[in-house]
Amino acid sequence: MKATIQERLLHFRQPAGTSRGVYTTRRSWLVTLTEGQLTGTGECAPLPQLSCDDLEDYAEVLRRFCDEVERTGQIDHEALRPYPSMLFGLETALMSLRSAAATHAAGPVLFDTPFSRGEVGIPINGLVWMGNYAEMLQRLEQKLEQGFHCVKLKIGAIDFEQELELVKRIRDRFSFHEVELRLDANGAFSFEEALYKLELLSQYVIHSIEQPIRAGQWAFMAELCRESPLPIALDEELIGVNDPEMKSHMLNIIKPRYIVLKPSLHGGMQGCREWIAAAGEQGIGSWITSALESNVGLNAIAQFTSAVYGEHITMPQGLGTGQLFTDNVDMGLEIRGEQLWRVKPGE
Repeated sequence: MKATIQERLLHFRQPAGTSRGVYTTRRSWLVTLTEGQLTGTGECAPLPQLSCDDLEDYAEVLRRFCDEVERTGQIDHEALRPYPSMLFGLETALMSLRSAAATHAAGPVLFDTPFSRGEVGIPINGLVWMGNYAEMLQRLEQKLEQGFHCVKLKIGAIDFEQELELVKRIRDRFSFHEVELRLDANGAFSFEEALYKLELLSQYVIHSIEQPIRAGQWAFMAELCRESPLPIALDEELIGVNDPEMKSHMLNIIKPRYIVLKPSLHGGMQGCREWIAAAGEQGIGSWITSALESNVGLNAIAQFTSAVYGEHITMPQGLGTGQLFTDNVDMGLEIRGEQLWRVKPGE
């Protein structure tokens, strides 16, 4: 087996704003495993200043793990726990290689599910990036016109009163039966102001808010989860918690309503399965999103989602990022209405 690494730089169609800054490009590493005539490719894509494996010598560390896979033909999951984006890319590449015989027009079939075969779609939310009020309003209008009934707003970058007005504007037009609203603060609130802001937002029937305060404040986050009138979902809080026992321990302390999983950030596919199992034991819900990967990573995440949640997924997932880049990889993924589909063979 031979492993090759190709660094790629993707360019956003429009700047992608979060409370941590604005992305205009996205760097990732494609790992291709070759065995005889068969190949399989996975994507390793750490998020700058967020991933626990965002390393200056990322390519060199990845090369060492690739050398080990070349030598053994296997992935050392325990050694890769601290490197979730590398683990996810290598998991994808090896699965892709081993399923090469089942590859069709939509790329490798990693899991034999109706979605992977192009028979059903996965419901997704529409994503509205941060910007000024006018930009966010325009993006919101576009998502609603496209037919999305679940819209996620990234907040925390502009004046809170303007964000509150944007939420109010949605509710003036659409009831919670018509449009489900999710919010993602990316840790933008201070603990002292968070509960007040959550109370103001709660009057507009919000499905959930992700990571209202920055990660690493377990006691404060646990208090918010107890007192908040809005369901709280953990996202960044999960990063770097790679031990299975610690995952259960953290969830037991904080007790969120939901967790939001990204394989590139939260332990690859294996790590996300552990999170889902730990959350399920405590009655905590979950959904899966991409972490701004190219379609190579998105294809794997979507198929993984269809495998872990089954054929009839009703909760919208965060998988609508395939159209963000001007120079993405074509993997036969399509958004039809408010669902993500894979192209059937021959289409």
